[in-house]
Amino acid sequence: MSNLLTHEEYSAIANSLSFPTNAFINGQFQSSKSGKTFETINPATGNVIAKVAACNADDVDHAVIKAREAFDQGHWSKLHPSERKKVLIKFSKLIQRNLNELAVMESVDSGKPVRDCATIDLPETIECLLWHAEAIDKVYDQTAPAGEDALSVIVREPVGVVGCVLPWNFPLLMMAWKIAPALATGNSVIVKPAEQTSLTALRLAELAIDAGLPRGVLNVIPGMGPDVGEPIGLHADIDMVSFTGSTETGRRFLRYSADSNLKKIVLECGGKNPAIVLDDAEDLDLVAEHIVNASFWNMGENCSANSRLIVQENIKEALLEKILAHLRDWKTGDPLDPSNYLGSLVDDEHFKKVCSYLKQDNILVGGTTEKPNYVLPTIVDQVDPDSKIAQEEIFGPILSVITVKSFDEAIAVANNTEYGLAASVFTSNGKKAIRAARAIKAGTVTVNCYGEGDMSTPFGGYKHSGFGGRDNSIHAHDQYTELKTIWIDLSDRAPEESVD
Repeated sequence: MSNLLTHEEYSAIANSLSFPTNAFINGQFQSSKSGKTFETINPATGNVIAKVAACNADDVDHAVIKAREAFDQGHWSKLHPSERKKVLIKFSKLIQRNLNELAVMESVDSGKPVRDCATIDLPETIECLLWHAEAIDKVYDQTAPAGEDALSVIVREPVGVVGCVLPWNFPLLMMAWKIAPALATGNSVIVKPAEQTSLTALRLAELAIDAGLPRGVLNVIPGMGPDVGEPIGLHADIDMVSFTGSTETGRRFLRYSADSNLKKIVLECGGKNPAIVLDDAEDLDLVAEHIVNASFWNMGENCSANSRLIVQENIKEALLEKILAHLRDWKTGDPLDPSNYLGSLVDDEHFKKVCSYLKQDNILVGGTTEKPNYVLPTIVDQVDPDSKIAQEEIFGPILSVITVKSFDEAIAVANNTEYGLAASVFTSNGKKAIRAARAIKAGTVTVNCYGEGDMSTPFGGYKHSGFGGRDNSIHAHDQYTELKTIWIDLSDRAPEESVD
């Protein structure tokens, strides 16, 4: 790609980086109250990058106080919508100006290929901020049909203090998905980045202040889940939490809400997403290209990855042949080398988890690893749809191939999971495509392609894949606001007396 730098240039940037390591509260970096730190590791090398502030409940309390003060002062929450828009647009421009630095920092911290960071994650982060910035002064409130004697106005108001708990697979992009609509609607925000990938969140907070965001409006608290995530979930002065991560952890935030102030909870959780290829699918070479991308992009560390290929039996061999041919272009190696499509998994613990699924029969390709945390893209054929590998979210570069005889069997297998985040259907028959899209229990269904829609479409899941709302689109604004009805009596008549 023409806008990519060379391996040498990215390596030079990595060697010159200065990493932010302290919590960002009330517009400035500060060490944790306890003074403790934790090591953040480059998973591709095993080397320590930096020691990051290990925050705890005391730091969360401090951040909440400052966030609430900022909200109540109204420098952001009551700022004219067009002025908030200007700040977020400037914020996006500063990210663009620092794109290569952020792309390398993201790659070094997470093991993600720099080619993805530079050409997908950063551009989409910028687009997300711009999209929600432009929406700020274009979302209208409503009136209700109250008749001639009253005026009923329905307005949106910011929720207040919002906690955003991020995953490690798309640190920058998932931060943007949450803070863009939260800030656009006037809230104060406290971000808890994943402990594996804290660095770019801290850098982004610094750039937000440079863009003109008032102090206390955006705070970043690094630390472990029990030390920071749980206190955010239980805090009585946090009005809402938006979480992306595992279903298991998502359940905890529902419990935290029940045990505290009944704060609003929005969850985007796991997936075991199917790609159905029917025997009338056109251009199997293009289908294969989509399947490879859907399965192995970001090392399969993607909640919407198509990790189950459900294919009709009479085209299976032809499709697999083309998939294997496309997969040869997907090199695994140093994430800072832009010729590599796959980097390393995020840490040792996750590497061990993914490796536990590699002991399979009928492995067509892959099934092997390279130290420290590299798993080669793996395809497993003849998978039982009820087996562990077909039911559990692996979050790694492993594709299960399930053979079916009919359309109805394909739909049944696709829905045979506790998840319902995303799915893809490949067919040349328009009626079958629509029938499949409606029958599959998933928040997003793509037809003859892999994807998640774009910034204008809501993203979230059915069943165990989501709860309470959606990321992206104008629908994301709804979850960061409260609806208020203002009823104005216009009648000159006295209220009628009740009759006993």
